[in-house]
Amino acid sequence: MDLRLSQEQELLRDMVRSLCAEVAPLKVVRAMEDHPTGYTGEFWSKLCELGLTGILLPEAQGGAGMSMIEAAILYEELGRALSPSPHFPSCVLGGSALLAAGSRTQQDEWLPRIASGEAVLTPAWLEPRGGFGARGVQLRGQSRAGEFLLTGTKDHVPFAAAATRLLVLARTGAGEHEVDLFLVDPAAPGVAMEQRRSLAGDTQYRVELSEVRVPASSRLGPPGSGWRTWERVMLDGIILLAAQAMGGAERALEITVDYAKERVQFDKPLGAFQAISHYLADASTLIDGGKTLVYEAAWARAAGRPKERLALMAKLFACQTFRDVTAMCQQVFGGYGFTLEYDIQLYFRRAKQLQMTWWDGRALEDRIAASVLDGEAGYHGSPLASA
Repeated sequence: MDLRLSQEQELLRDMVRSLCAEVAPLKVVRAMEDHPTGYTGEFWSKLCELGLTGILLPEAQGGAGMSMIEAAILYEELGRALSPSPHFPSCVLGGSALLAAGSRTQQDEWLPRIASGEAVLTPAWLEPRGGFGARGVQLRGQSRAGEFLLTGTKDHVPFAAAATRLLVLARTGAGEHEVDLFLVDPAAPGVAMEQRRSLAGDTQYRVELSEVRVPASSRLGPPGSGWRTWERVMLDGIILLAAQAMGGAERALEITVDYAKERVQFDKPLGAFQAISHYLADASTLIDGGKTLVYEAAWARAAGRPKERLALMAKLFACQTFRDVTAMCQQVFGGYGFTLEYDIQLYFRRAKQLQMTWWDGRALEDRIAASVLDGEAGYHGSPLASA
């Protein structure tokens, strides 16, 4: 199996790496921690100018029409730089939900604006003590005279204060999966927001909806189809989160290798000690394996092959690797690794949070186990099956 990137893909990687280094270095990452908006207008504008906000959206809707492989390259670089932006909730999840379930009118109205970066969509999914499954969606959507009244609470809503629309999952029936997706104006009467602190210092909000009136035309897809749409969107999204995790793990290891070469103890560099060198070797092995899994999942999605199990495995393995590698890196740094002045703690905090969000390890393992035990499609047609 040939994992080499094309010349165009290498140019994309170089372009994004240069952009992050120039416009969103780690000093900007630090400045955006717990910021009400959470990202800089300059970085967002540059992503828009380069067409990266529309990387997965069709050209007919103003996007770049690229594949999941190019998107994985982008996210690997965003992970290396820890670059804060609403790209994932808006351009990946919001755009994908509209493509999967939006009406032609909804797509024509919103996709060009998402692709250009003019509009920002963000999912309002999780609820207090609700979990990741369909049963966790308890915010009520009551149908009344051609509109819906939404009432309930959403937690961990990213970049909500900067959003043009919230993509709200609401329960519209008694059945487990009777959930719908609604586009909700965050400035509508009855919507209240409160910023919450997080382990990663990213920008999250608790959003309260109290009888918020939403026209029926703002629902995505047929009645009761929202959960199926959301699962489909998430399976694409977690491939890119896995790529982000591997990019972060790789950069954290590079920082630590440099430190192990420079830091001298007992008249020799840390890297000369066998225990330290073996930790670094193990980390390098995990990262290479994780990147192979991520790009196989991206390839399967781009080629239209079964990708469900690969996507789940990629997110599970990549986020565990990101967490384990950065924890080891902090140990190599010693006490310095836990101080705010050193950059390695930025990577560890984000690694742990990414592991716990957008389907945590337990949720991923449950889905993978169901796939294994039920004999569902996994590797069939994958290049690794014959490699």
